[in-house]
Amino acid sequence: MAAARAGDRHALESLLGDHLPLVYAVVRRALGADPDVDDVVQETMLRAVRHLRGLRDADGFKAWLVSIAVSQIQERARRLARHRARAAQPIDPGVDEPSDPGADVAALAEDRVDLDRELRLIAQATGFLSPAERQILALWSQEVAGAMTRAEVAAALSLSPAHTAVRVQRMRARLDLALTVLRALRATPHCPGLGEAAAAWDRTAEPRWLKRLGRHVAGCEACLLAGRRGVPAVRVLALPWLLPVPAFLAGRLPEIVASTSGGGLGTVAVAADAVRRVVGYLNMKVVGTAGVGVAAATAAVLAVSGTTPPAGAPPTPGPPQAAPAPGAAPASPATRSPSPSVPPAAARHVVTAEGVTSADIYVAADGDDTGPGTAARPYATLARAVQVVQPGQVVALRAGTYRPTATVAITTSGTESRRITLSNLVGERPVIDGSALPGGQWLITQTGGYWTVQGLEMRNAPSHAYVCRACRANVFRRLWLHDNGDTALTLRDAGTQGNQVLDSDFARNHDTVDRGGSADGLAIKNGAGAGNVVRGCRFAENSGDGLDLSNFTDPVTVVGNWAYGNGHNRWDIAAFNGPGNGLKLGGGAPAPAVAHVVVDNASWDNAGYGFTEASNPGRLTVTNNTAFRNGGTGFAFAYSSARLRNNLALANGRDVQVGGGVDDADNSWGQDGWATTVLRSGDPATARGERAPSGGLPATTFLLNRKDKTMGASMTAGGAVPPPA
Repeated sequence: MAAARAGDRHALESLLGDHLPLVYAVVRRALGADPDVDDVVQETMLRAVRHLRGLRDADGFKAWLVSIAVSQIQERARRLARHRARAAQPIDPGVDEPSDPGADVAALAEDRVDLDRELRLIAQATGFLSPAERQILALWSQEVAGAMTRAEVAAALSLSPAHTAVRVQRMRARLDLALTVLRALRATPHCPGLGEAAAAWDRTAEPRWLKRLGRHVAGCEACLLAGRRGVPAVRVLALPWLLPVPAFLAGRLPEIVASTSGGGLGTVAVAADAVRRVVGYLNMKVVGTAGVGVAAATAAVLAVSGTTPPAGAPPTPGPPQAAPAPGAAPASPATRSPSPSVPPAAARHVVTAEGVTSADIYVAADGDDTGPGTAARPYATLARAVQVVQPGQVVALRAGTYRPTATVAITTSGTESRRITLSNLVGERPVIDGSALPGGQWLITQTGGYWTVQGLEMRNAPSHAYVCRACRANVFRRLWLHDNGDTALTLRDAGTQGNQVLDSDFARNHDTVDRGGSADGLAIKNGAGAGNVVRGCRFAENSGDGLDLSNFTDPVTVVGNWAYGNGHNRWDIAAFNGPGNGLKLGGGAPAPAVAHVVVDNASWDNAGYGFTEASNPGRLTVTNNTAFRNGGTGFAFAYSSARLRNNLALANGRDVQVGGGVDDADNSWGQDGWATTVLRSGDPATARGERAPSGGLPATTFLLNRKDKTMGASMTAGGAVPPPA
């Protein structure tokens, strides 16, 4: 900053390049696909260069720059008001088109499509907002994604934080209403009353029509139910993403700097590497590493670790390869690439969230490892299948109970375009029981990357159930890991990158060696790697913590999970030592500073904290979470610089404990009128119920409130919530 203000052209371009994606995202979110977006961004950058030396507070550069962008958005609105009315965006009220049932679907394709659809819906819903509300949405979306703080948002709007909170709350209420209206319009069968209310509607998204249509929706149980069948906006917007900056704008930065003399800058040529670094934003990938899902026709783009479908490999398995010693945990990945002589397979297999219907390799409890591993003559053990599997192949584990006598080691890797899938068959539940393993051995170890592992139950391991070391781009979905002798699923070591843990249950795992202190539900710890995501999981009744992120040095995105009943001594362990935190977001000696993103989670009835930084001094983003009836503090953030927004804490041993560096505006503990009486239900029975066949969390009204639906967790991950009582 100092060098840029002093006239260093290289420093100035670097400074602008670092903030160009944020400015572009704010302007694009506010203006949508308007052709003036590029002009507004360029004018923002020009004005920033001209007036940079007048900025007194160097630490406030981001807020100052965004405030310029907001001013330019407002100026454009005034110009349009003088010359022409804004063209309203037409709305397609039809039912969402179903995906092609004959398509070959990768494990993550469904998630990518769902989020892409929600982004498109949010983009349409913004048409119902006023220009001022769209500006608030543009900035708030950057706040929940962790790109801006509430103080920076307030400064950009020239408002106080308290006034900003009111504006954000009003905008969110109208956005939620707009999304409910659009979902109700797309529902099948259509609500007759809504059809009558929309009879005169010209299908343009305008604020006046939100009031008319919303009046009906607010009083109609059928429309409210349809409106809840979607991913909450806060959850979609909280995933880390930035809009890709058009090459035209990135390429204009040197010209903008060179053509502006107001800052007293010289005419030194701009360094080529700075230009390359700015243009590099075009290739940014966030959350996952396997691909980018783009809602091209909307005002938002989300990168979601989407992968290409697994290509079918030859039906005859490759030659066996030596397996590691039983119980051994390989220290580094042993990646095997397919032989160049292996021809591409003609057959492909459909992989859905519910399982597979065909595979290259079959395993059955009554099979034979000396056979070919076909559907007619399946293998008997998972160890044999993972020993011979090749990139692009699908392994189907048939229903039945498998009792390995040695650790199963997964060392083969797939590739980005040829993932390996290990799955149940649709309608079947295979169980891997570790009770025959020697004491202390792990049930499964993995070092291979680009796997999808789904639809399996694992139980009774004498130690860890599943440990993935330095694993990359794996998907763990619809797993049930329970009653094991240590942590259910652990992702660890450097190189733990781009993995997703989805729609899984980790329950009743406990250890006796550490008197209950070590066995967590899910642990992503003692390692590093970007782009790991945990979504739609339940961490229940483990002796240790529900989720443990100890000593992991890169941000993890934790969205839409439930943690409950952890840390209670259900096994009569002497001198019980279980900590019992719902979500532990740090830890280590010392704990590294990590900016984890924690959105739309619920934590209840744990013996320890509901949510705790665990001495993590980083800048965590903690938004729309609920802590209820935990024995310790609901939200414990004493040492971090966390940002806490719209969180709900009720009936905990202590609802909140925050340090001086924490920004905790706009949470329930700072407002009047919050008590357990505002909850629609305090009974967690429905939340503990069976999942949907595709893995979605059960429908429940537990922990929803009647006072302000923008506060706390939505409790709607994967399931439709009944209308208000």
